[in-house]
Amino acid sequence: MDHRHKRDVYTSHTERSSSTHIRQVQNVAFADATAKANVRPWTKAMFKLYLCLFIATLNSCINGYDGSLMGAINSYPQYRGYFGFDPHEGTPSTGIVYAIYTIGNLVGSFVAGPATDFKGRKWGMCIGTSIIIVGACIQATCVNLGGFMGGRFVLGFGVAITSTAGPAYVSEMAHPSYRGVCTGIFNTFWYVGGIPGSFVPYGTSNIPGTSSWRIPIWLQLIFSGIVLVCSPFLPETPRWLIANDRHEEALDTMARFHGEGNRDSPIVKLEYKEMVEDISVTGSDKRWWDYRELFNSREARYRTGLVFCMAFFGQWSGNGPVSYYYPTMLQGAGITNNHTRLLYNGMQNVVSFAGAIFGAIYTDSWGRRPQLLVSTALLVGVFAIVCALVATNLKTGPDGKPIYIGDNGTPEIKRPGQARAVIAFVFICGFIYSTGYTPLQQLYPVECLRYESRAKGMAFYNFWVNIANFYNTFVTGIAFSGAGWKYYFLFIFWDIFEFIVIYFFFVETRRRTLEEISEIFNAKQPVKHSLNKTRIIVHGNGRGVTEMLDKEEMVMERDFGVDTDLVRGRNGERRMRDSAGSEGRLVSQESVRESLRDRVMDGGWGG
Repeated sequence: MDHRHKRDVYTSHTERSSSTHIRQVQNVAFADATAKANVRPWTKAMFKLYLCLFIATLNSCINGYDGSLMGAINSYPQYRGYFGFDPHEGTPSTGIVYAIYTIGNLVGSFVAGPATDFKGRKWGMCIGTSIIIVGACIQATCVNLGGFMGGRFVLGFGVAITSTAGPAYVSEMAHPSYRGVCTGIFNTFWYVGGIPGSFVPYGTSNIPGTSSWRIPIWLQLIFSGIVLVCSPFLPETPRWLIANDRHEEALDTMARFHGEGNRDSPIVKLEYKEMVEDISVTGSDKRWWDYRELFNSREARYRTGLVFCMAFFGQWSGNGPVSYYYPTMLQGAGITNNHTRLLYNGMQNVVSFAGAIFGAIYTDSWGRRPQLLVSTALLVGVFAIVCALVATNLKTGPDGKPIYIGDNGTPEIKRPGQARAVIAFVFICGFIYSTGYTPLQQLYPVECLRYESRAKGMAFYNFWVNIANFYNTFVTGIAFSGAGWKYYFLFIFWDIFEFIVIYFFFVETRRRTLEEISEIFNAKQPVKHSLNKTRIIVHGNGRGVTEMLDKEEMVMERDFGVDTDLVRGRNGERRMRDSAGSEGRLVSQESVRESLRDRVMDGGWGG
């Protein structure tokens, strides 16, 4: 019997928007709720949500502005002369200014978790920005080095709290369908602060006296001031509300921002059910001193181990050390004016920001693992090229050591053209690193942590980030002074090590709610479980999804000529077509089920 022509089994060309199609998904329940709710990114409710997330994301700008600002004003003769620093950059006297900020951040990490858990994520942001404003004011008004360093310590302390509360708020408040993009963008806003942090000093560098560096410091109040003023008016995250037994408020918040005002929205129902099942009202987040949740089980240790790895991988992948010979190559290429160098530093931030936005937008399409693996592999290649270019371009004496220009000068080079190639690869490295790592530096740790340990886990993460940065600040320069360009080999091998660890141990977290990620860590083989996908049939017009059966595949292949291998390709998002070509009609779900029933009744494939 020819079932192909038994019924009108096709939908018309004009009905494609409501037709059935196939996808591969990590979680069927989430895909079903999303399909039924007809989730769209550009509704009025979503714009309100994006505004809330934008305020929280400005916490990342604070850190970016300060990081670029200090790198810029450290080269100012006005700044160095006022505090009596040695004219040569990179001396121990300037290093202590960087160190005191890191120490403040380390100390603040122990307070950040409890501050974020105690009164909620939004009040954690308020506490952190209040401390940052005090630190910035101390710096801008100081009359001696002691006062300036005191301000640096206070500012670092406050940043530790905002770096914990900010990403926790964004990840918990974001719509689960767009959590990857929204939380990935959080860390890309480092450059939204970093770019003005580079260009403001570029504009003020010619101002005589201390105003040249005090004005940029005063401007640090802008981002922190906006967060401080706006945070009290933000909604608290549903997860914090449920953890504190405020269920009605949590439901109202989810309905308003995730369900288009509808408490009965399938996505709201799913989220609420999972949160109630997963979040404890007596968890360790209620005890400021209790960090056991990070280590008290195999699952917890696995989660914490990934957070620990991400802290070091994000800082030691080579994005900083690749620039070590950057000043030397600028000079070799004829770029010696300090004003022009500041401009180049600003352009680096612009290129890196473009890469970070690119990575954040596509993180849910690529997946966290491929994003990290590909970028790490590319960084190995860039390091090898930079290592070769630098090694063959430095002039050396009879003893094989580089020849320096003047006392405490920079190494002399052979070919200006090769120097320009190194400059180009520094920019390329920044783009690759920012595409792969910048969006995931806050997103991946947040996703790996359970609610009860999320704030303390992020504080733990920031603690180790600062340890890694401390190494970068004080050890890298000494190592390059001793080993020269050969020190690049360490980072080549380190990135290879990172690739291996990511491949064998890092789980995939995309397109799941935060609570559904627990299934991965509870599995016997977390990585394998995280990569499992289920083929589903997505129905049009908000009718949800159905898990796809093997027999339904056979129907589509034999009765309708659908290539299901093609369907499964490219994330399984191609529509089911018959063999009529690119304008072929779309197979309807009802026709597949109808043909399957007929096959079973006829005894063709058995029950």
